[in-house]
Amino acid sequence: MIEYVTAGNTDDRILSRSAEMLSKGGLLALPLDTSWAVVCSLQSKEGIKKLRRISGERDERHFTLLCRDISQFGELCDLDNTRFRLVKRLSPGPYVWILRTLLGTEKALGLRRKEVGVRIPNHPLPLDLIKALGCPLYAITAKRSMAADPGFPDQDDSAGSATDNSNELPPIPEEDLFDGGWEMEDIRDLDLILDTGEERPRIFSTILDISGPEVHLLRPGAGPWPV
Repeated sequence: MIEYVTAGNTDDRILSRSAEMLSKGGLLALPLDTSWAVVCSLQSKEGIKKLRRISGERDERHFTLLCRDISQFGELCDLDNTRFRLVKRLSPGPYVWILRTLLGTEKALGLRRKEVGVRIPNHPLPLDLIKALGCPLYAITAKRSMAADPGFPDQDDSAGSATDNSNELPPIPEEDLFDGGWEMEDIRDLDLILDTGEERPRIFSTILDISGPEVHLLRPGAGPWPV
């Protein structure tokens, strides 16, 4: 199902229905400032389970917590003053920040590692939805390999993992990304697409690991680094 909305002026009733659906374990696709994302509610175990299943990803660094502002980071991750200044300088924008999690975040997401990616997208629609939902969104980039299409078979256990002897994440092939919302109707278990009518660029975010004393570039993307 597709709901056509206006970015920055989305009908409150659509946001309310979308938030209720996510709270009940649903999955939703929407545009970010980079490409399209499939999201669920951070507070829905069923939604998180479904999101991981359709993604085919085993490396948790491909998943991101979308937040409305930096204050939500502090509820989820360990964010000291040095990291806060860096994140504030480059957010909102096309950057995912890998940070050490707080214990409650690990339990909520059932993480196998003690880090998680967080991001503030520079697009009004996800920010409005987060506000309506009352908690962050758990997200992954929407890819054609998620669709029930014989041309894009399910990924195996090694899909999306870092290359051998490398801590970097490989870029997402441009041809695996979507342009328009209507293209995602075949994604399994997807309940709703919020479409602003704008075609998104086939680009992805820059992933920066700031969980340790140094900043490590895990995947180059739309956000320049170093800056």
